[in-house]
Formats: sequence, structure tokens, C-alpha cells
Amino acid sequence: MTMTSTLQPQLAPLELGAAAHATAPLARQASAPVLQLSDVSLSFGGVQALSHIDLAIHAREILAVIGPNGAGKSSLVNVMSGLYRPTQGQVQLAGRYWPQVPTARLGRLGVARTFQNLALFKGLSVRDNIVLGRVNAMRASFLEQIAGLGRARRERQQARALADQMIAFLDLGAHAERVVGGLPYGLQKRVELARALVAQPHLLLLDEPMAGMTVIEKSEMAGFVRAARDQFGTAILLIEHDIGLVFDLSDRVAVLNYGRKIADGTPAAVRQDAAVIEAYLGVAHREQEAA
Repeated sequence: MTMTSTLQPQLAPLELGAAAHATAPLARQASAPVLQLSDVSLSFGGVQALSHIDLAIHAREILAVIGPNGAGKSSLVNVMSGLYRPTQGQVQLAGRYWPQVPTARLGRLGVARTFQNLALFKGLSVRDNIVLGRVNAMRASFLEQIAGLGRARRERQQARALADQMIAFLDLGAHAERVVGGLPYGLQKRVELARALVAQPHLLLLDEPMAGMTVIEKSEMAGFVRAARDQFGTAILLIEHDIGLVFDLSDRVAVLNYGRKIADGTPAAVRQDAAVIEAYLGVAHREQEAA
């Protein structure tokens, strides 16, 4: 079964993330940002990881953040997801300004993320791993869940229904009952994406989702990421080192260098930016050619 043969007929009942907006860049920019960083800086002792970052991401937009190793990309994602508290500046999310995003409330604020290293429960099935992506969205108390009361029961049923739709969306039906630890790496990365999407996020943070994949696996994953934007209206922030993939997949590209944002624009504009070429693109292209 191919990805294209499963996507369209299986997605109609499910609505994830923000409501669909016009796909034109100007329409995206006219909407209020899903998340916005204002003058954000982050330091660890004497090391400046981020310096005066202003950045916004809108619904139905794929924003890639690129830069050399140590440029601050992971620090940026960790600020957005609340793992780090900015030394300066604020994060606007869900209509509020936060000095630090509350990690415990991330799911209810409409944010989901994946990590560079897989964070799956290797002994559980594909379906059970995906269902666990709904945990932070559930509102039933611990006692309600233990007793199996009405709200808890309804939330469990909803979690399984949404998980089944994500299994269909990511073409995982043949593997739904398999133990995750026995799957090939590329399929495990797909399960991780499904677990993030089942939370129905407005904003999806993807930290190197294609790392370690084959060319074919990267192409398939890029298709799923693009489909998540198009079908669900999800805002997607992408950290990725494959420059060709970044420019093909993204609506916008922001470039970091030594913790500073040196460019932010369309892929075509960023590709021609002299500062970006000097700081990163020349090096990145040489590294990919050597590989």
C-alpha cells in the first residue's frame, strides 16, 4: 500500500490542529502567529546559545530552522517546548506571553514535538505507543481513570479512534499490533510522528525527523510532513540538516549562526543570501557531496 493511496480517503473524519487557512504565503502571514518569540536570548554561564531572536510561525506553515552545528537550533526548540527558560525575552503561545512555556501543559497548549533520538516504548505495540500521545490531552482525573468512569472511558475510546486514524494516515496498518522495538528504524520514526500528531497539535516541533534515514525513507517522511500541514493546517517547525530536503519542503527558512538569526525568508531568498552562503550553505553543500 502506498502513501498516496491511503491519505485522501482516510482523513476526512479527522480534524487536527488549527483550522485550515489559505495556502498562499501572504494569507499565512496575515493570521495571528501560532507561536512567536520576542527578543529571546539564552545563555549558559558565559556561553550565549541564543541572542535576541525574533521568530514567528503561522498555521499551515512549514518553517525550517537551519545552521551549522552549535548554531542554537536545539536550544531554540527547547525554549519553545519549555525545557529551557529564556534568559531574556518572551514566548507567545495560546494567546499568552510566557517567561517559560509550562512543559507539563504543553499538550493542552497545542504543542507536540519529536526528538533527535527516538523516545518510543520499545516493548509496546505501534498502536499502544500512538495512543500514549493522547495522555497529556486527557482531562479525566487519576481516580476517574482508575475507576473507568464516564469521562475517562470516553477519552480512552477517543484516543484509540484517533490512533487508528493516525495509523491509516502514516500507512502503518500492517504494523499496528507489532512491537515497536522490532520495526526498522524508518518505521519507528514514522510511529513517533504519529504519536505527536495524535495529540491534535496546533504546532508540531520536529527535531531532525529524517536523521539516519535512507533517501527513500526521507522522501516518504517529507510527504507525510507536507500532508500534515495540508490536511490538518498544522504549523510545523522543522530542524533538519539535509539542505536539499529543507528547501524543497519548507515554506520559510530561518538561519541561525552562533545563536543569532542571520536570515529569515522563502527558500529561494535564503538560498541566495550572501551571509547564509558564507556561514552555512557552502559548508553544508561540501559535507553532503563528501557523504
